[in-house]
Amino acid sequence: MPAALFDIRELTKIYRMGEVEVHALRQVNLTLDEGQFIVLLGPSGSGKSTLLNIIGGLDVPTSGRVFYRGSELTQADEAELTAYRRQHVGFVFQFYNLIPSLTATENVALVTEISDRPMAPDDALRLVQLDQRGAHFPAQLSGGEQQRVAIARAIAKQPAVLLCDEPTGALDISTGIIVLEALASVNAELGTTTVVITHNAAIAQMADSVIRLADGQVTSVEARTAKLAPRELSW
Repeated sequence: MPAALFDIRELTKIYRMGEVEVHALRQVNLTLDEGQFIVLLGPSGSGKSTLLNIIGGLDVPTSGRVFYRGSELTQADEAELTAYRRQHVGFVFQFYNLIPSLTATENVALVTEISDRPMAPDDALRLVQLDQRGAHFPAQLSGGEQQRVAIARAIAKQPAVLLCDEPTGALDISTGIIVLEALASVNAELGTTTVVITHNAAIAQMADSVIRLADGQVTSVEARTAKLAPRELSW
């Protein structure tokens, strides 16, 4: 049986805007296992990004508990959360957030300078099939290539978990498949637990586990045994 990476208990997040309360998460209970490719599926406003931000140490819940490898994140102070993000978590967002004045290799190298056990930038780029583009600047790369540089940057510190918020949301189908192939390679070759937020139900076909959310609640958890390769997905 796979070991639990995250144990999430009664997780609730309420945002207050003036006198209005928005319930982003409502008593969510989940276990996310080590080494899996996990898809969080649901419409906008379902709580996917809030959940990702809390397990990534970017936000704190209103109530509930989150355990990472047995240690309680929800008891951590800001310094401990910063160390957790630096040492254990890689982030990939819909928009690439690359530094325009740095080459692909230099963008990846930024992360390796703050990592305890970094991967060589060229090795990280090779894993996403971009080792021949290391000397190029972001403006010289396509959107899909920039997103793969962002993935290389995230994995160069060899995190235990890679959290991806709509990583193909700004890309066309063919480019999105290439990005998904890069994420699948990271999961398979490095064993990095990979969590992908999407509203695209097709991506669920390549997951080990599919978690569906609606209105801040988990509506289903599906363990999949027959995974498809990205190029086999029915879009």
